[in-house]
Amino acid sequence: MSHAFVLEQVDIFEELSIDQLKLIEEICTEKSFNKDEVVFEENSVSREFYIITEGMVDIQIDPDTIGDGTDRYEPKTIATLRRGQSFGEVVIVDPGVRSASAKCSSETCRLLEIKRDAFIALLESDYHMGYLVMRNFAVDLSVKIRQTNLLVREALM
Repeated sequence: MSHAFVLEQVDIFEELSIDQLKLIEEICTEKSFNKDEVVFEENSVSREFYIITEGMVDIQIDPDTIGDGTDRYEPKTIATLRRGQSFGEVVIVDPGVRSASAKCSSETCRLLEIKRDAFIALLESDYHMGYLVMRNFAVDLSVKIRQTNLLVREALM
């Protein structure tokens, strides 16, 4: 099944040609999850990122990961993502640990998994595509930083 239509919707793939999107599609692996199944956990090692082709994914943070262990808190959903949205893409520039968890929040969800190493190799093989993706990634990241700044300001007021 072709996922070109979904890949065209992904912000970090904006302005890529159909041929470039097909190259990305070739390195994707389709994954399926059921409601409440965890895609990845906060503080786990990151080696891939995901694109939603069907369903919804909650991005959650666990306040217990920074506490002293005396209080117990439930994970908090900070975003709900839908078809055409990507998550975990910070791995493109920083293959460190995850800053949040991702969990299927609809009855089922289908995702495209893209391994970092294969994606970086693809971008290095086509510098123009690499430039477009990294530019789009920088724009996407700056929007997320602005949104986070607003949330912090609201919490402080």
